[in-house]
Amino acid sequence: MKDYKAIEQAKATYLAGMRVRLVKMDDIQAPPIGTEGTVKGVDDIGSVMVAWDNGSGLNVVLGEDEIEVVK
Repeated sequence: MKDYKAIEQAKATYLAGMRVRLVKMDDIQAPPIGTEGTVKGVDDIGSVMVAWDNGSGLNVVLGEDEIEVVK
């Protein structure tokens, strides 16, 4: 389980509606690197829920996967 402060920081950083780009994800079903998507929120275990532009809904596990904010 992740620590509470890290989860709260993720919730403050990745706000619903924010655009992100996938940098790294070690999952066979991962969207291609560089895929962009819209943040839906952060769940109670600290995963970032993203609606990827390619239709995928795979969550980002912070600390294992990597995303960057699209400005």
